[in-house]
This record gives sequence, structure tokens and C-alpha cells, in this order.
Amino acid sequence: MSLVHLAQAAVPRPLFRRLRSGVLALGAERMRSTYQTTFWFDFGPPTTVVEEAILFLRKRLPAERAGGVEWWLSRMKTNRVGVDFHQDRDETLFLRSGTLRHPLLSSVLFLNRVRGGALAVTTQRANPKHPSCAPLPLDADLVAPRPNRLVWFHGRLTHGVLDLANQVPSGAVRGQGELRLAVVMNWWRQRPTEVPRFAEVGAYAALRVTDAARRRKGWAALEADRDFER
Repeated sequence: MSLVHLAQAAVPRPLFRRLRSGVLALGAERMRSTYQTTFWFDFGPPTTVVEEAILFLRKRLPAERAGGVEWWLSRMKTNRVGVDFHQDRDETLFLRSGTLRHPLLSSVLFLNRVRGGALAVTTQRANPKHPSCAPLPLDADLVAPRPNRLVWFHGRLTHGVLDLANQVPSGAVRGQGELRLAVVMNWWRQRPTEVPRFAEVGAYAALRVTDAARRRKGWAALEADRDFER
């Protein structure tokens, strides 16, 4: 039985284009801290194009119990993967008390196609004795990055990113890596400890949605949009 669920053409084409363009417009802003720059969204009026996408994806996922989404940008070169195998958790709560609290669902929306860079999802535990904390030998479901492809899986599952040859990363790899872009969204029953809302952080202005743009779009149009990319 597969550990992952996939949806192709996950968000409407115009929304996907705006989302990808916004992320590209950021350039290298906070690239080194991209995994530490996280935001909380409680399904209210969206302040970013990412949150517009979340509202749409909420209807496609089994996330009825979710009270909101913690999201961040995944940006890495495939010859220099910057994230180890791990389980998603409330990081601040764990560091303060050792208490493990996981999201209901973990999900990734890929923004581009690259060679290698597969997402690996497994029931095995991360092992700090191995490169990238990978459980070896690795027995995992793999998902290749493709534009507008959504993958989701149980929030307790271990996952990581493979390198440009779809091997477990063991440091910088020789070869011309590609920039792998994705939006990571964790669906929580309640807000993780001290994760700020987008408006509380002075970052990623290129993703911002103005009040005027929201009025032009209109919530009825957003909810009814079914222009899936085929």
C-alpha cells in the first residue's frame, strides 16, 4: 500500500502561474534560512498567493480536522540538498519539553521539474548514524518533482529529499545541480508553538496579495475555480 497520495494539476493554472512567479521573484531572499522561515495560516482571508493555494487545496485533502496550515518554501540545489530525513513536528515544543507533536498531514506542492530530487517517504525512523540521517537500507515511496504536482502523507511519516542522481545525499555532489522549488504545507489541528503569521514577519513581499487584488478576485470566484491544468 502506497504511503503517499498524489494529485496532478493540483491548483488552477492561473493560480499556479502566480505562485511560481512569486517564488521566482524572491530570488535568493532568505534562501539560507528558507526552512526556518515558516508561517501560520488559519484559513482566514489570504495575505499571500501561497495562502490562496492553501484555501483551494483544502477542498482536495482529507483535512477536515485541521485548524490551519504551517507553510514554508523549499528551495535547494539538487547537488547540495539542505535537509536531512526527519519527521515533521512542533519544533519549539520539542526543544523546550521533548514532547512530540506531529501534524495531521504533511504535503508538498512542487513548482518545477528537476533531474533527481525525489521526495522519499518511509515508515522507517531517521538514523543519525547515516548520511542525511537516512534509514539504510532505505525502503521508501519516491515522488518526482513535477510542476503543479501535490503529494500528501501522514504527518508522522519520515521523509527526506534525494540528490540529483536520486541517491541519499552524503554532502555536496559533483555535477551541475538544478534549483528544486516547492511549497511545504503541514496541516495541523492547532497552531504549532510560536509560528508567526505572514503579516508578522517582514519577508517575501513578492508573495503578498493586496486587499485590492482580493476584492478583484472575489471569494466566490476562488471557491468556484475549476480551471485545472491538464
